Amino acid sequence: MNASMRELALAARDAAAAIAALSTTAKRAALNRMADEIERQCAAILAANALDVEAAIAAGRADALVDRLRLDPTRLAGVAAGVRAVADLPDPVGQVTRRETRPNGIRVERVRIPLGLIAMIYEARPNVTADAAALCFMAGNVVLLRGGSEAFHSNQAIAAALRDALRASGLPPAAITLIEDLRRESVLELLQLTDLVDLAIPRGGESLIRFVAEHARVPVIKHYRGVCHLYVDASADAELALRLLIDGKTTRPAVCNALETLLVHADLAPAFVPRAVAALRRRGVQVRGCERTRALAPDVEPADEADYAAEFLDLVIAVRVVDDLDAAIEHIRRYGSDHTEVIAASDEAAIERFVGALRSAVIMVNASSRFSDGGELGLGAEIGISTTRLHAYGPMGAEALTIERFVVRGEGQIRHAPDE
Repeated sequence: MNASMRELALAARDAAAAIAALSTTAKRAALNRMADEIERQCAAILAANALDVEAAIAAGRADALVDRLRLDPTRLAGVAAGVRAVADLPDPVGQVTRRETRPNGIRVERVRIPLGLIAMIYEARPNVTADAAALCFMAGNVVLLRGGSEAFHSNQAIAAALRDALRASGLPPAAITLIEDLRRESVLELLQLTDLVDLAIPRGGESLIRFVAEHARVPVIKHYRGVCHLYVDASADAELALRLLIDGKTTRPAVCNALETLLVHADLAPAFVPRAVAALRRRGVQVRGCERTRALAPDVEPADEADYAAEFLDLVIAVRVVDDLDAAIEHIRRYGSDHTEVIAASDEAAIERFVGALRSAVIMVNASSRFSDGGELGLGAEIGISTTRLHAYGPMGAEALTIERFVVRGEGQIRHAPDE
């Protein structure tokens, strides 16, 4: 019989003190052992993953989902490398981010501490099991992992390797717990545990994130939709812009940092749009565009409002010709999801206007949207890309899984004079 969510959360909470107290050296040693176990148990993990992939294909799942689900020796080696990269990160726990001496002599510090118990709720990608566990562990947290049914066997196998590493390190395996009850009711129960769960992080499709956000009584950081834009300014180098477009749209269209909309300044559009459409078509991309786009590339399908708001996660892109930079900014503000925006430009004033006018979590200047990733931005790995403006925004690494508290040191100071 499956343990209840409360029982699993209580066991994880009991392990929290031991994990939070670990030294940096001990955490790094345990994480490297986790990476070793993933490699040692490679055959078992790949065999489990094959069951999930076969089931997904038999169920007629989309090619994009099957691709996110699939592991092979190279991808699994990348998972282990990601865990080792987390082990090499600076330890955020205990970092003093601010130190000040007040006029009365008290010394005020802001110090990073673990969040506590994190519930990670995710779909499809089995690598998230290792990434989330490693990042939570490095930040001194314990984690409840609730993956989707499509990756059930893969998640079981990876979690087993991680827990074996914890046991070998003399640490409580409950610090990394995979929830094997896949009923929706189990998620509902988990999201009500306000006395045990410190943070829930949903990572997956829009329906999952909406479900968690609407039913949670615990704090939630949302890894929401990635409606990412490339704006090609009149000052852009056309070759550079074309590289950003092809990389951002075609290299892995099913990921959240893939481009979904191309905006082109009207002055550059006559020369750029036909080339861009031809290059996309050669790579199998379906192009949908506004009337001005279709006047320059007549065989482009018409785009509607839904296309500009869509996260296609496929070889589909929406294109719009805009009058100027302000029109591009207005479009992004209306349709964007605060994930990642890209500008191709050489005009510094245009660049700074673009950066300053948008509030998205990541702004790329003459660089591909595909760099909007924790590993690429120096975080080692990521637990998600927050589009929720709480304590973390954008790609979340180990530091984003801590909070700051005040530590005040004095020598007997009191706020009020004692009664005479």
